[in-house]
Amino acid sequence: MMLKCVPSKFFASELNVVIITIMKHLIFLVESNDVFFSRIKMRSGGSETEVTWEDQQNINKFGRLNNRFHELEDEIKIAKETNENFEDASNELILTDEEVVRFQIGEVFAHVPKDEVENRIEEMKEVTSQKLEKLEEEKESVLAQMSELKKILYGKFKDSINLEED
Repeated sequence: MMLKCVPSKFFASELNVVIITIMKHLIFLVESNDVFFSRIKMRSGGSETEVTWEDQQNINKFGRLNNRFHELEDEIKIAKETNENFEDASNELILTDEEVVRFQIGEVFAHVPKDEVENRIEEMKEVTSQKLEKLEEEKESVLAQMSELKKILYGKFKDSINLEED
């Protein structure tokens, strides 16, 4: 019997790292051009509202938080899938009659006693569950900060600014 406990999403995680790096560079470019945007006027039904440097900082912060929110959603999804994979591996291990099973460590399969594999899977599930809890907490924190910024920005710009996703 062969158990595969490590998700084979190496390429997807590598791709996520590349995308996150590109997004960070884009955010840096936008932030470095803040000076040019600090005096823009927003029009709302005939009246103009001046965008101050502080307003621009709040808009930029909201954008960074929104990006982080989406990153967290992706990370939470991956952590949940990983936890499910560990749970499936644990269930398969319960059903096996063999005392020694093949366990994947990196790219190599090793013959490991069933009890040791059970312990390792439980440890990996605990680590992933703790990571998932931290990600959920950070997501709630990001949502709270975004909500606060929405109140501030909608209070000043009303319908001139759209902070909602389509």
